[in-house]
Amino acid sequence: MAGWFRWLLRKPKPSSVESSLSTSHSASSSPPSSSSSSAESSSFSSSMSLSRSIRPSPMSVLDISASGSARWAKSYDVCICHSEVDLELVEELVSYLESQPESFRCFLQLRDAAPGSAVVTELCDAVQNSHCWVMLITPGFLQDPWCKYQMHQALAEAPLANGRTIPVLKDVDRKDYPKELRSLYYIYMALKESSFRQIRDTIMHYLQDLCRSSTSRTE
Repeated sequence: MAGWFRWLLRKPKPSSVESSLSTSHSASSSPPSSSSSSAESSSFSSSMSLSRSIRPSPMSVLDISASGSARWAKSYDVCICHSEVDLELVEELVSYLESQPESFRCFLQLRDAAPGSAVVTELCDAVQNSHCWVMLITPGFLQDPWCKYQMHQALAEAPLANGRTIPVLKDVDRKDYPKELRSLYYIYMALKESSFRQIRDTIMHYLQDLCRSSTSRTE
């Protein structure tokens, strides 16, 4: 018995590295705090919203703006689909996009539609002649039949959801999000500046992919 006790006292202690790893493992495997869990559960955009901007690939402005770029195959880089009640916000977004170094070409219906032309014709032409479509989904959008018509035209033009349709939600409950768009990630507009940046980065990402794929086909 005394011999066993002396052996126990001589038994080496765990090294400091092992202790720190044990402590680290214990901390990392502990459940999240109740405050973080409640914040996640209360977040409207937890599952389908893009919380961070898509970082464009390292392709310069000159690459997508070159004379032979696939970007020039269409008249506009982006068509903004919106309700008339949201015109002020949309004008801010268009001003932001058009003032970027890439000088994005935006179609704004009340500004760019030809006077005297049919509304249906203008909406269809805007969809067909634009690379991307930003859907500003607000309570006004949901109540506007022309907005829904243009949304359906855009989805018919690009049914595979290849990044051309960019839903942007503002002041809309999740249950009211159009069923036709629920397979697409959306941008939830909480802070205007960051949302504008996300929209810009998403458009840029698509144009870069377009130009890259076009270049690879010609090589």
